[in-house]
Amino acid sequence: MIETGFTGGTLDRADALRHDAPAVAALLADPTSRLLLLRDFEPVVTDDGRLAWGSVADAPAGATFVLLGLGEGRAHFAAIVPGEAPPPPYRSPSLFALLDRLRGGEAATFAAARALIDWHARHPFCARCGHGTTPFRAGWGRACPNCKAEHFPRVDPVVIMIAEHDGRALVGRQPSWPAGRYSALAGFLEPGESIEEAVAREIGEEAGVPVTDVRYVASQPWPFPSQLMIACIARAEHDTITLDTNELEHAMWVTRDEARAALAGEPGAFGAPPPYAIAHALLKAWVEGGA
Repeated sequence: MIETGFTGGTLDRADALRHDAPAVAALLADPTSRLLLLRDFEPVVTDDGRLAWGSVADAPAGATFVLLGLGEGRAHFAAIVPGEAPPPPYRSPSLFALLDRLRGGEAATFAAARALIDWHARHPFCARCGHGTTPFRAGWGRACPNCKAEHFPRVDPVVIMIAEHDGRALVGRQPSWPAGRYSALAGFLEPGESIEEAVAREIGEEAGVPVTDVRYVASQPWPFPSQLMIACIARAEHDTITLDTNELEHAMWVTRDEARAALAGEPGAFGAPPPYAIAHALLKAWVEGGA
């Protein structure tokens, strides 16, 4: 199995408890229960790369809670603060540094909390009737008291892929990225589209390269704000790039040796995506021939 960032969480999500409001209330009243500490939606990280936790009693006034799960003999929660603006969809420089420090399972817990809190902040009203909604199912849904509709967190699927041709991989960059960084191409799945069709469409649209033989490699939750990255490799029919400059600043073909050097942090043709990004795992799988 290929390891990707934001996976490997150790908490038991305890789905059955989400339907048991009295049990959740008892957990919230339990002094051993823990509250995830966040600053502006970013995790507080200890020196040994773990998430910092506090007491549920220290949550802001009026907060409701998401039950993240059970672990180490206690419940773990995140706070939903009424009226709090949703976090920005991008990662700040400080968050980049924190993600690099987090251990794998810890990053998975943060990813779930961040995605859920973001969803609550963005969906305070009913999509059916426009009335205000309230959290239920231990924070894993919102209910409308007016029309009785129930709403649940959504996950947006995204394909992220490299095309391969004659022993080289296609990578591209966006102008907002750090200088020299390249990554796999990516794009959202559209309604009525399979993963394979989305991979072929996105590579064709962004780089003008037709592909076939799409192979699934791995997946990753991406909590900015709430996506599922689906990594694939496809075979390119030719290597002529016709760039869509609305999407990419540049794209190029790289060899395995060039990709290997980039993944190792060595100076060379390009800089690789960070280790917590699935594009890093995808490039590594391609370099090692394991996909």
